[in-house]
Amino acid sequence: MAVKERKFVKANARQETKVEVTPRTKEERRQKATGKRIAAFVFWILALACEVAFILTLNKTLYIEKNMLYWQLGFLIVDAILVIVGAQFWKRANDVDPASEENKLKFFLWNQMGLIAAAVCLAPLVILLITNKDLDKKTKNILLPVAAAALVIAGLFSWDWNPMSEEEMTQTITEYSGDTVYYTRFGKSYHLNPDCQALQNSSIVFEGTIQEALDAGRHDPCDFCVKQ
Repeated sequence: MAVKERKFVKANARQETKVEVTPRTKEERRQKATGKRIAAFVFWILALACEVAFILTLNKTLYIEKNMLYWQLGFLIVDAILVIVGAQFWKRANDVDPASEENKLKFFLWNQMGLIAAAVCLAPLVILLITNKDLDKKTKNILLPVAAAALVIAGLFSWDWNPMSEEEMTQTITEYSGDTVYYTRFGKSYHLNPDCQALQNSSIVFEGTIQEALDAGRHDPCDFCVKQ
């Protein structure tokens, strides 16, 4: 089978020579992640606004004369989308500035802020729809499944399935300092060998430092590369 032609792209185009990588200080990591954390909270606040708008239409405090059901569906869907987008910003911030795993509870809560946001912004709507006695059956039969699906989907997309700890990041950077690593646009791992079999079908391969790979959310070393 012919090997697919690949293009190697530098993760940092301005970096021409190999750089010895040292772990960032806590302050440097925090500064680099701040913008992403702010963006996450902005999206979550907007999601809360959609939640409030839905509740106001549900109890008829906010009256929309035409297409009320469509407005309510819109608030639900946009609410879920905003939660998910906010969670992606939060996860990218954690790629740059991960929490310490010394405190297991704090580590879990910090990494699963997206899931918490999904619960806060969507779970109350499901409960309200279940307990609402005044809503007509047809409307409830439409809104309730959509709200439940929005909660589940937002929760799944907001969950951080493979969070890295501060200690793991420091150890990884120290171990691979000075090495060039490789990763793809949709892959989950970083590779030590540019000719790794897992990279053969990727048309674009990014190359850079281990820090750049971790910043891109590639936390795991490729199993094939590690065995070599």
